[in-house]
Amino acid sequence: MTSSDCPFCNIGAHYPPSHSPSADSELVSPSAFVVLSTPLCMAFLDIMPLAPGHILVTTRKHKEKLSDVTEEEASELGVWVRRISKVLMGVTGVEDYNVVQNNGAAAAQVVPHVHFHIIPRPALTPELRNRSFTMFGRGQRSELDDDEAAELAGKMREALGKELWKL
Repeated sequence: MTSSDCPFCNIGAHYPPSHSPSADSELVSPSAFVVLSTPLCMAFLDIMPLAPGHILVTTRKHKEKLSDVTEEEASELGVWVRRISKVLMGVTGVEDYNVVQNNGAAAAQVVPHVHFHIIPRPALTPELRNRSFTMFGRGQRSELDDDEAAELAGKMREALGKELWKL
């Protein structure tokens, strides 16, 4: 896949660094619910989430695998994965989560553009105890609800802004 065919690069082309996405998220098909857009990284909700709040953190430039990113990109990815995890816990109220990163088709990487999944994992209530959670690109995923996603992305951007003011 080239960068011109990459859905993540398409999102990046519509959301330049420091852009605060809002109602214009319809510019990207399917809709992109962007939470972060910096010169090196982006974060947006997964369109086929494993759980509500499932978010992706990726490089702006097209890099297929983690081994392809620069030291600067790797550092910034690490910073944003940590910050967005913290904000996601606060916004969703879910304290447990997975961070997953796949490299290559044999490792279940569906979009060949390096990215980290941050997947909230709600507490195991009695009705959820026998339900298996999916990871690594396999299992049941549900389509993202646009209205819920727009609301969640807005809350995430607001909370992330507040978090950054604390620094």
